Amino acid sequence: MGRPAHRATTANIQGLYPFVAGPGLGSDATYIGQASTGAFCFDPWALYPRYLTNPNMLVAGQLGRGKSALVKSLVLRGVLFGHRAAVLDPKGEYERVAAMLGVEPIRLTPGGSVRLNPLDAGPGAGELGPREVQRRRLTLLQSIATASLKRDLRPIERAACRIALDAVSGGDAVPTLPQVAAALMAPGRAAADEIRTTPDELARSSHDVALELRRLCDGDLAGMFDGHSTVEVDWDGPLVVLDLSGLAEDEGLAILMACATAWIQAAVACPGTQHRYIVLDEAWRLLNDLGTGRWLRSSLKLARKYGVANILVIHRLSDLLSAGDANSEQVQLAEGLLSDTETRVIFAQPNGEIPRVAEMLGLSHGDRQRLLDLEKGWAIWKVGRTSHLVELDLSELEEQITFTDQRMVNGAGAA
Repeated sequence: MGRPAHRATTANIQGLYPFVAGPGLGSDATYIGQASTGAFCFDPWALYPRYLTNPNMLVAGQLGRGKSALVKSLVLRGVLFGHRAAVLDPKGEYERVAAMLGVEPIRLTPGGSVRLNPLDAGPGAGELGPREVQRRRLTLLQSIATASLKRDLRPIERAACRIALDAVSGGDAVPTLPQVAAALMAPGRAAADEIRTTPDELARSSHDVALELRRLCDGDLAGMFDGHSTVEVDWDGPLVVLDLSGLAEDEGLAILMACATAWIQAAVACPGTQHRYIVLDEAWRLLNDLGTGRWLRSSLKLARKYGVANILVIHRLSDLLSAGDANSEQVQLAEGLLSDTETRVIFAQPNGEIPRVAEMLGLSHGDRQRLLDLEKGWAIWKVGRTSHLVELDLSELEEQITFTDQRMVNGAGAA
């Protein structure tokens, strides 16, 4: 006598039948590697708005697990699809990628010859309008001041920033940080009258802000953002790299990263231009300061408007949560970034962090188990509401270009 037939819905039976799997994301995109569904391809612009409501990405993984190789390969392969990239490189790891694409990194060092004006309006200023350009400049100024002072600005300090910025702007003039600092130090009668105070009182009230801005102009951070931009950049080329590896890793690095990123964003914020990745390596540093964290949040929300995909690269998701005390605004900002990065690529994480990672990302029980056993090159891709287990596939040439551990292995006698 034969066995009785078993009946079940396709939603249940697919878990038993090995040849049934969820669909991939399509093949008309950048090839990444192999998943259970076959070749896995990804393009944030092609997936919008069917799978994604914003193009931003978060890439997290322990050292040596493949996150850097993934981002670099995404930049290199994206060129074949007409995508461009701009990279903020605090560790100096993109030199070989730049050489492969025939470009020279822009190296920033204190007292060097290269200067970038974070208050540049950019080629899209005409589309934005003067009020929006000025609003962005003011947001950056106030963020820098907040991060430098490590506290919120007082109302009069916020007003002083706006008044000083307005005083050195106008017409086609492009303001610089030294000009704003000077205007804060010596406000005019008209500026004081605007908020019903005296020039001396306004200068005293904004003195701390002025001193912190002067640090970027003639202090230990001088020589990078204290004047008009001195570099000519081919923004129509495949890649622009800002190398910050010559800077000391101190409390001022987050401010410098914000200034550099603001300069990049002004340059690419032009409607109608080609799609571009903006890679923010060591992105957790921006969240260590409340001011730069707020600025980063507002910046990510502009991605759709200008066709850019911000890629935030961190080691651990706990890097985001370590930005401040529990329930602090900094932690809330960090958690809010997850809603502004709808593509999350998670390489191996420390075992003790997996429950928190699963909670933050809403991982299924299966994905939690996979995180425990992820080998080098494997990652869980959360793309919108879909989840994919993907092994990064690199060519021999790509492995040479993206390899970042040469100092370690060379010290052991490896080639």
